Amino acid sequence: MLNSNHNTLITINASNFSDLPGFYDEVSSVLMKDTDWKVGTLDGFDDILYGGFGVFENGEPIEIIWKESQKSKEDLGFEATRTFYENKIRQGKPFNIKLIQEKMDDLISGKGQTLFEILVEIIRSHKNITLILD
Repeated sequence: MLNSNHNTLITINASNFSDLPGFYDEVSSVLMKDTDWKVGTLDGFDDILYGGFGVFENGEPIEIIWKESQKSKEDLGFEATRTFYENKIRQGKPFNIKLIQEKMDDLISGKGQTLFEILVEIIRSHKNITLILD
């Protein structure tokens, strides 16, 4: 779909998910149509935003509308983020436990990012992508 600027328009709909695995399913369905590959990590999500193997080409200007982003902000907030880090610490290798513990300590002290904030930062780090939180 194209918007008025003729950029590819992609919609992430928060009503379709309530946790990180659900987010990955949603972005896989809207960004990776007709491919066998599915997003399953933060790094994987960042990778697909470069384009070239989904619904847009590498560097192509796109617009992402995140519908009901306030719901995602809550769903992927403090509790979900703490659980995310706790699971990585419990799993151990291959994760850098010291780094993850630091991230969890920052989160608990109010200085760290939530999963929602991390996802928004990942999207905004791609200069060809305009993010609209709706």
